[in-house]
Amino acid sequence: MFTTLISAAELRRCSQANWIILDCRHDLSDPGAGRIAYAAGHLPHAQFAHLDLDLSGSKAGPNGIFYGRHPLPDRADFIHTLRSWGVDNGTQVIAYDAHGGIYAARLWWLLRWVGHPAVAVLDGGIDAWLREKQPLSTLPVTATHGEIQSRPALVSHVRLEEVLANLGTQAKTLVDARSPDRFRGENETMDPVGGHIPGAKNRFFKNNLQENGCFKPAAILRDEWLAVIGQPENAIMQCGSGVTACHNLLALEVAGMPGAALYAGSWSEWCAVPSRSVVVGD
Repeated sequence: MFTTLISAAELRRCSQANWIILDCRHDLSDPGAGRIAYAAGHLPHAQFAHLDLDLSGSKAGPNGIFYGRHPLPDRADFIHTLRSWGVDNGTQVIAYDAHGGIYAARLWWLLRWVGHPAVAVLDGGIDAWLREKQPLSTLPVTATHGEIQSRPALVSHVRLEEVLANLGTQAKTLVDARSPDRFRGENETMDPVGGHIPGAKNRFFKNNLQENGCFKPAAILRDEWLAVIGQPENAIMQCGSGVTACHNLLALEVAGMPGAALYAGSWSEWCAVPSRSVVVGD
């Protein structure tokens, strides 16, 4: 069972007919780009998972309250989506993208959220697959119906109220995965309301990666993360909308430091109400 990362060589060598491979490529500025890239060439037998349609829920509830750009999907809806891809309780799922793993990590976290441990991210993404001189396919994939059941979550997440309460107690370390310029409030294109939540630390997701786009070795990740947080159980990962934060959670898992929680609403939910405290700069 692969539960964090799988290398392209391992995927080539170990892949079995009952494994489900999901292409998570996406572009926040062009939501249709991932599906176009998938049609142009994907890993053999891979199906497409869309960030907005498959890996996120409604941006607002029945009461009109905004939950952020990429809130968690309804649990039952996500189980239905997994079944449509052919996922069973014992299925090994492999997720990949072309963006350092940020979108694949979101799918990795969601599967663990519904209690499915057999999910791994292709380390280095589609580029690593191509470096192995492996082929791509343009053939459509027809999935059989899966029977996955929702089980107790293997991960935890917090809601806005808990982040608000933490402002006063500072009992948990809040870590923001956005780029430093966004954290400081200097990127108006990505964040019309700039800055970060008071008390947050910045750990840019790309710091988890080597130059080739693969994750750093576990020992290096552990040393680097110990300089940011103490006990992972007392840490909350966030980002712009709860997607890239999953990359930091995956890095922690690779480092042998599980237990941190996801704030799914993240900055997009936080900054939607002007009265909430915001810090600009470092």
